[in-house]
This record gives sequence, structure tokens and C-alpha cells, in this order.
Amino acid sequence: MIITVASFKGGVAKTTTSIHLAAYLQNKGETLLIDGDPNRSASGWAKRGELTFKVVDERQAAKFAPRYQHIVIDTQARPEREDLEALVEGCDLLVLPTTPDALSLDALMQTVDTLKTLGADKFRILITRVPPKPRRDGEEAREMLLEAGLPVFQGSIRDAVAFQKAALAGISVDKVTDARAKIAWRDYQTVGKEILK
Repeated sequence: MIITVASFKGGVAKTTTSIHLAAYLQNKGETLLIDGDPNRSASGWAKRGELTFKVVDERQAAKFAPRYQHIVIDTQARPEREDLEALVEGCDLLVLPTTPDALSLDALMQTVDTLKTLGADKFRILITRVPPKPRRDGEEAREMLLEAGLPVFQGSIRDAVAFQKAALAGISVDKVTDARAKIAWRDYQTVGKEILK
């Protein structure tokens, strides 16, 4: 399975999502994460510690990809129309992370509009960095997206300091020793199960 993670806006947990979907999929079969972001955030994450899956940049993808059952691609922010077209053609599922704020949702809608003009339907929206209750940002964003008839993951990813700890240590959040880290990992497990349904 090839999963691509893309966004028109930075700061929506694109790399965090790529890392954690790859960590989840690694438990189901050999998984490769291709770092296609010029910032090389996923590669930096991997170099700081030890991930359970291999991370390569896109220049090495052709060499390594045939050996893996699952591939996750972390793309550059703000992909051009041609890039989106190529990404959609080259994957089984395009995951579009968004935070539940107006600017991110506006950027998401631009991405969705572009995808619709391309006739793409293999995408699903993931709401990330959801603030804790009593705030309703995540639920309101979900309601708005569902009312617009868009495909949204049932699971969402709450905002957690454990993700920053994981990035600093170069590990996935399930390896962070913190009670809240286990909850954060469950969020990605839920999304991973949805992908493999």
C-alpha cells in the first residue's frame, strides 16, 4: 500500500502523521517512509533516534521501494497542481492533515478543490492537533467537512506534548515514557485501522 501525506499549509502535523502512519504500518509489514519534503523533517527525526522503519529521501526511493510492503510519502508543503496530480496517480490513498482552525481549513479546501478538478477521489481528511475539551474545534471542523460531503477519518489526532518529545528523541510516540503518549499513539492506531479496512 502506498500512502501519501500532503498539505497546502505547514504546521498541520504532516511529518508527524507520516512518521506515525509508517510506525503503525510497520507492525503490519515492512514499511518505508520516503521523505519528499525539502526541509527533510522526517529524515531529521530519524537521525535523532531510532525508528522501527526505514526513512530515505525521494532520490533514493527507486532503489528501496521494491523491497517494502507499505510505503508512506511525506511531501513538501504547498504542492503545485502537477505535483498533486502525480501524487494522486502514484498512491493508494492521499491523506490530507488539517488542524481545526480557519486558516488551515481554508488551505485544505483549496487542496480539495484542486483534487476535484483532477477527478481525484482517493483522498481522506485527517483532523490533527485537536485541542482538549471543553473546546469543540475538532468536532466543529468535522461537522463542517462532513456537511460539505468530504471524506473524513472517523479518528482524529489530539494535540499532545508527547509528539514534540517523540520528535526530539527521534522515536515514535508509542516509545515515549509518558501516560499521555499512549493516548496519542492510540489516536494514530485508530487511523491506521481505518486505512487498512
